[in-house]
Amino acid sequence: MQVRPKAASNRRDAQAGSRSSLDLCVVGGCGHVGLPLALIFARAGLTVGIVDNDAEKVRMVTSGRMPFHEEGADTLLREVLALKRLEFSTTPGLIERANVVVLIVGTPIDEFLNPSLKRFGSAFDEIEPHIMDGSLLILRSTVYPGLSDWVVETFRSRGRDVEVAFCPERIVEGKALEELIGLPQIIGANSDETAERAAGLFRALGVSIIKTSLREAEFAKLFTNSWRYLKFAIANEFFLIAQQAGINYSRVLDAIRRDYPRAADLPGPGFTAGPCLLKDTMQLSAFDGHSFLLGHAAMLVNEGLPEHIVRILGSQEGLRGKSVALLGMAFKADSDDIRDSLSYKLRRLLWFAGARVSCTDPYVVDAEFVSLEKALAEAEVVVIGAPHGVYRGLDLGDRRVIDIWGITTGEIRL
Repeated sequence: MQVRPKAASNRRDAQAGSRSSLDLCVVGGCGHVGLPLALIFARAGLTVGIVDNDAEKVRMVTSGRMPFHEEGADTLLREVLALKRLEFSTTPGLIERANVVVLIVGTPIDEFLNPSLKRFGSAFDEIEPHIMDGSLLILRSTVYPGLSDWVVETFRSRGRDVEVAFCPERIVEGKALEELIGLPQIIGANSDETAERAAGLFRALGVSIIKTSLREAEFAKLFTNSWRYLKFAIANEFFLIAQQAGINYSRVLDAIRRDYPRAADLPGPGFTAGPCLLKDTMQLSAFDGHSFLLGHAAMLVNEGLPEHIVRILGSQEGLRGKSVALLGMAFKADSDDIRDSLSYKLRRLLWFAGARVSCTDPYVVDAEFVSLEKALAEAEVVVIGAPHGVYRGLDLGDRRVIDIWGITTGEIRL
């Protein structure tokens, strides 16, 4: 592997010194993870560079518009733009003006449920020549165990002097601005000096710090998301068992949780989707040689819930030619994020069963979607795909309703 001469990085230092410096640069900074982080640091008084190769998103953000829904972010974006604390670029040269770089690129899984490192490797190779010696690179998105150490060794093999920390995000989408300043920040680093440097950055947000090694931080993030995925799976499995037994699961769930603290965290049933939980559970399983049996069992339960709904409807109603209104296409309540949403899987299964499906969502823009009023006007069957607040208390008349969330009447209906 070719080793880059030190003189090249010295020239970059000199060039960066001729321009105003940035306190940090967020790569992938117009996405769901990067943009709220950049806004929070800007509100804390830091000057933040945002690099994102999506030119349309960069145009939106520079004009003061959020490219996705995040509570309070529209107002905060306009505030920090007015204070001139954000700078934007679609190319990585902006990185050269910061000695702290936050990389928002994680590890997805491929069609074989194994980690795919190609996207991370490409992003790293693109930004590495622009990271100045003496800088701190913070990895923010979930990575496969050992990838942080690979970054450390790669810098070293290329003759680079760059510190590396893994500081995982752990926010709930939609609540990022609240949780970024309210939750402790895990700082994964292999030296006390690097840990303290990364901790100093996040202390600007007023959060408490938890220090671990790089590898420990990687597993902390994977264990957290896998635990949540398993917890949702047991909730869905309990629901399916109760449904098979012909009992009212809403009443059972209330009996379990009411004034009983040891069961207060038992979730209700619902689609378990989005870009993190399944992916991280499968990464953990891949690391364990795909012998993480609980993780795979959870996947079968959670990913199988749409099939179960279609089987029930097909056996009881018959779906061929039926008009079905699918309400909510985002992967979670009151969000416009459709990444890995199981509502889309449900729509396809309903199509395969011969149903005529009308989709609607108050947050998701899609030319194929119809208004809520139009979807309901034609519907014989109504399925709640995402428990948006606007569906609470919705009068659905005498239509057949599938509401595994219990959002419409407070009763789980299948």
